[in-house]
Amino acid sequence: MKTWKKVLIGMGAALVIAIIAAIAVYQSRKDLVIVQTGKAQKQNLAAVVSASGEIKPKMYVNIGANAFGKIVRLHVKEGDHVKKGQLLAQLENVQSSADVNATRASLAAAETDSVAADAAYQTSLADLNRARADADHAKLDWERAQGLYQSALIAKQEYDAKKATWESSDAMLAQAQARVAQAKAQKDSADKHITLNQANLTRVSDVLQKTVYEAPFDGVITNLPVREGETVVIGIQNAPGSTLMTLADMSVITAEVKVDETDIVNVRLGQPADVTIDAIPRKVFHGKVTEIGNNAVVRSTGVSTSQATATSQEAKDFKVVVTLQDPPEGLRPGLSSTAKITTATRENVLSIPIQALTVRTRADMEKKDTSKGAVQAASAPVEAPKPREEIQGVFVVRNKKAEFIPVDTGISGTTDIEITRGLQEGDEIITGSYKVLRTVKPGTSVKIDNSAPKKEEESS
Repeated sequence: MKTWKKVLIGMGAALVIAIIAAIAVYQSRKDLVIVQTGKAQKQNLAAVVSASGEIKPKMYVNIGANAFGKIVRLHVKEGDHVKKGQLLAQLENVQSSADVNATRASLAAAETDSVAADAAYQTSLADLNRARADADHAKLDWERAQGLYQSALIAKQEYDAKKATWESSDAMLAQAQARVAQAKAQKDSADKHITLNQANLTRVSDVLQKTVYEAPFDGVITNLPVREGETVVIGIQNAPGSTLMTLADMSVITAEVKVDETDIVNVRLGQPADVTIDAIPRKVFHGKVTEIGNNAVVRSTGVSTSQATATSQEAKDFKVVVTLQDPPEGLRPGLSSTAKITTATRENVLSIPIQALTVRTRADMEKKDTSKGAVQAASAPVEAPKPREEIQGVFVVRNKKAEFIPVDTGISGTTDIEITRGLQEGDEIITGSYKVLRTVKPGTSVKIDNSAPKKEEESS
């Protein structure tokens, strides 16, 4: 055979071998999926609930108008520190002062009348005693005269005089008794007038006292919306009254935040929290949860669900109060703040990145078996479709294939989640990409590439 023929045959054989090899490589890589992986490892985890709100003092009071009148004097200004009992404001009190003076004069007159009525009552009692003695004496004289007259020892004229004297004394006794009852009634009336005037004095004194405003506790004037000369009114029905000022006890500062309804079940009293304040950047303040609201608040309106007239499917929050342990000086109410409440902690627990956790249905797991060559007999009865059952788990790389492992989870940290069953420390799990985790099937061949992934747009 000539040389050129041998060369052509060799080149043809080499080409055939190359084509066969290329086909083999293509077939082997046709179903290959590139993935990113990570290790199941033990670490400390902390579950954190984040919520935003504002700084508020633990105790504050809006001092509202208790009477109608003009402000004649403000003794404080916004930002002043005051002591309990210190005078804050004075309303016009000419009329109320006059009412107090008039009622005091009426009370004094009623007390004088009571003294006079008591003297008259004592006098009438004395007259009654004298009339009773006279009546007893006249009755004895008449009884003796009856015996003497029957014995014919006295004349009829003297007998009749004794009888008339007794009857007159008895009438005087009845008259004295009536005077005592009248004097007693007058004394009771005078005492009731005293009680009435004392009640009126209490009422007008209260009205006068409400024109003077004193600090109910030590604190800081945080709001002063009125000025001297303005007229303030009290609230009636649905119309709120005038607010003179707000007094806050700044010795105890809290962050009042709104926690989402899905997170409130994990929040407990006494849990630690880290609070940041927008006005004081790069500084964290420590605190504890001291109050948890019982009623949900509609996020869009701020109205409690217990006060709402209709049910709402809107998002709801719960009020949570975090008391700061180290509040800085000069902190002002109303500053925006964020609280990160630690609801649970775990030490040295097995964990994986949260994004590695995925869900597959029971049907997906059964497809794995059929892909391995399981063929149903043609005569086998067709089973009824099973309800959609979702299984939580992760994909573990074993023998260069993705194996779906169901897992049980514990608390969730910022980026990792606790695994309580299903994995061992050191297992290599698929962590990305998102598109791969969503579409990869059990038993798929995978290639690990943990280099920085290229940015790609993935439709949801």
